[in-house]
Amino acid sequence: MKLIWIFTYTIIMSVTAVAQDLTLKVWPDGAPDDNGMKLPEEKYNGVRVRNVSEAEMYVYLPEKGINTGAAVVICPGGGYHIEAMGHEGYEVAKWLKSKGIAGVVLKYRLPYGHDKIPSEDARRAIRLVRQHAEEWGINPEKVGIAGSSAGGHLASTVGTRFDLGNKDAADPVGVFSCRPDFMLLLYPVITFKEEFGHMGSRRNLIGEGNDWGKVKMYSNELQVTAETPPTFLVLADNDKAVQPRNSVEFYLAMKKYGIPAEMHIFQKGGHGFGITKRGLPHDNWPNLFYDWLKAIEII
Repeated sequence: MKLIWIFTYTIIMSVTAVAQDLTLKVWPDGAPDDNGMKLPEEKYNGVRVRNVSEAEMYVYLPEKGINTGAAVVICPGGGYHIEAMGHEGYEVAKWLKSKGIAGVVLKYRLPYGHDKIPSEDARRAIRLVRQHAEEWGINPEKVGIAGSSAGGHLASTVGTRFDLGNKDAADPVGVFSCRPDFMLLLYPVITFKEEFGHMGSRRNLIGEGNDWGKVKMYSNELQVTAETPPTFLVLADNDKAVQPRNSVEFYLAMKKYGIPAEMHIFQKGGHGFGITKRGLPHDNWPNLFYDWLKAIEII
């Protein structure tokens, strides 16, 4: 029995080890800012993490025969307090990989009041994907970003505030653009306004108090411009955690600039359904997203 157990354990460990094709440190030489987190990173329920103080990328690359050249950086949700790496991260990446799209799960540093840290990580992740584009079989003009819940807030922050890189940057990664070519937002936190914002995400990102400057800066419906990338939004009408108005206001802001967008509001599903199978219509959102990528000529 002992030998059988050891053999089984080895098989499980091997499968786990090859779950993603590559793992990269986002800041191998040290991040520019520190979230002050001194507690060791903790994983619970298998795939949820907290106390994240070092950013990593988990890269899932499709087989060459089905590779579309597209890639998506994935930001799991968790209210900027934890990160739901499973159904909002790894499972999304696996599905993308099966469709010929590179999935890059970002474990970003949690802010604990240091508001710039998560978006620094996400912008850097997009630059890194473009830096490795040729090596990974990716078209650098087909790199998107996805996010669920607070991860959707992070994705939409990057999608509304980005730069095109600095050709004179001393850092070789800094020469690449961090503008996503498209966005996928799942039941996203968008605003920090008290009327319909998610106050838990707001507190965890910018701290207590009413700093209107920061509230406005991170109310992403107010930050949309003509350069905001095309966006696909998915949510449920009965979401009690993040009000559907978050997505609606973002969609309306994009329409002011004529930005291509598609929004699916399912009657049921609540919050946090990710890429799960619950026997509800929202189970089909990945296929709808895939069709949308075809429509905007990403794949």
